[in-house]
Amino acid sequence: MPDATEPVGGTPAEDEGDSRDRRWRLLLGEPAEEALTPGLTVDEQQMDQALGALYDAEEPGEDGRTRRRGGLGATAPSVARWLGDIRTYFPTSVVQVLQRDAIERLDLASLLLEPELLDSVQPDVHLAATLVSLNRVMPETTRRTARVVVGRVVAEIERRIAQPTRSAVHGAVNRASRTSRPRPRDIDWNATIAANLKHYLPEHRTVVPERLVGYARASPAVSRDVVVALDQSGSMAESVVFGAVFAAVLASVRSLRTSLVVFDTEVVDLTPHLDDPVDVLFGCQLGGGTDINRGLAYAAGLVRQPENTLLVLVTDLFEGGDAEQLLRRVASLVRSGVTVVVLLALSDSGTPAYDHEHAAALEALGVPAFACTPDAFPDLLAVALRRGDVGAWAAQQQAGRA
Repeated sequence: MPDATEPVGGTPAEDEGDSRDRRWRLLLGEPAEEALTPGLTVDEQQMDQALGALYDAEEPGEDGRTRRRGGLGATAPSVARWLGDIRTYFPTSVVQVLQRDAIERLDLASLLLEPELLDSVQPDVHLAATLVSLNRVMPETTRRTARVVVGRVVAEIERRIAQPTRSAVHGAVNRASRTSRPRPRDIDWNATIAANLKHYLPEHRTVVPERLVGYARASPAVSRDVVVALDQSGSMAESVVFGAVFAAVLASVRSLRTSLVVFDTEVVDLTPHLDDPVDVLFGCQLGGGTDINRGLAYAAGLVRQPENTLLVLVTDLFEGGDAEQLLRRVASLVRSGVTVVVLLALSDSGTPAYDHEHAAALEALGVPAFACTPDAFPDLLAVALRRGDVGAWAAQQQAGRA
């Protein structure tokens, strides 16, 4: 029987060592089991089995061929159990990564066609993109469930971006003109101080603002056109989801006239569906080739007032069509007064793969081409709608992340 003054579990150093060994066991998997003495707790065993089902699914055999060791099984119930396990033992961010890996490694996409399974998944933007890509092969019952899952993702994105986007647009568009009799909340204090520096009182160390400078409220009439052109090739899936939701939010702003075009080798105008971003997404068909020039040609046809138009082209610039004509078309739009911005990605992912040669050619035309996160997009909109230097803004953002 141990002494009452002695910790039953051993010394703190031993307990810490046991915990560290268990973590290594989870990290290294079954091959490390014999080398690490302490066993796993029940919960850790369940975590290990869930990870093993995904990452130990295949291994090279003695004959050099791959042989299966684990896996999620071929039926929806076994996958549903696995999805339940990972949601029990891992945080949401990890669950989303595991689901994404399962879709890529174990062909989980084919099982997502079963509505019972969709109820078990953790919705995220990658899953939404996968479901949209499967839209054409889904049975009607599954499509209804898939719309609910995608709707949850869209609602979450809207909660994240809607207010910052509307605020940025109102700040850039509705405060376009100056007035000397602004409302208190519309005063531009930097401009007011600059205009009254001659009234500086040294003894009081203050400026007397004899003349206020502020922003005049614009009428609710449409004052800017925004055309969003989305490349819906397979590599742009996440950008399509975010781009569609942003376009729907912009369409709700009365001072903007927003159009949305998606393209691969064909072009689809989804503007009539912008009141429902889920409809927009299920109107996309992810995958296929890419004809950016053709998509841009259609988008250019929607321009009514070049000087008051912002055209946002979201593409990785891997052109399968006429690249030279694409560059000529961009140059023509710029000469006409259209503000053109090319986003290589609109996503939370890292540095995207893109055609560097075409990006450099666009830069030479004065059109910045860069990746943008959804959180930074409202600020980009504000700069572009004010006809500011978008390239300088992008460079500043990149320097801030470095």
